[in-house]
Amino acid sequence: MKSGKILIGLLAGVAAGAAMGILLAPDKGTKTRKKILTKGEDVANDLREKFDQLLEALSEKNDRMHKTAGEMVDKGKETFDELKKKW
Repeated sequence: MKSGKILIGLLAGVAAGAAMGILLAPDKGTKTRKKILTKGEDVANDLREKFDQLLEALSEKNDRMHKTAGEMVDKGKETFDELKKKW
């Protein structure tokens, strides 16, 4: 989770820096607003992409954990059955 917070902070910093650069640029108001909107959409798209990657990674980890847990349960059942036969 710590890397996720760092990533969000980094993206927020980039967005703030881009917005300040646009606001301080000597363009007309309409051009400036369009640039801000475009940058905002870019940042939103980047955040969506990173969030989707995070969800995919979490899903893969969940699947691996589920598989490993199932294997452990099966091995435990086999061991129990072997011990039961010896008694």
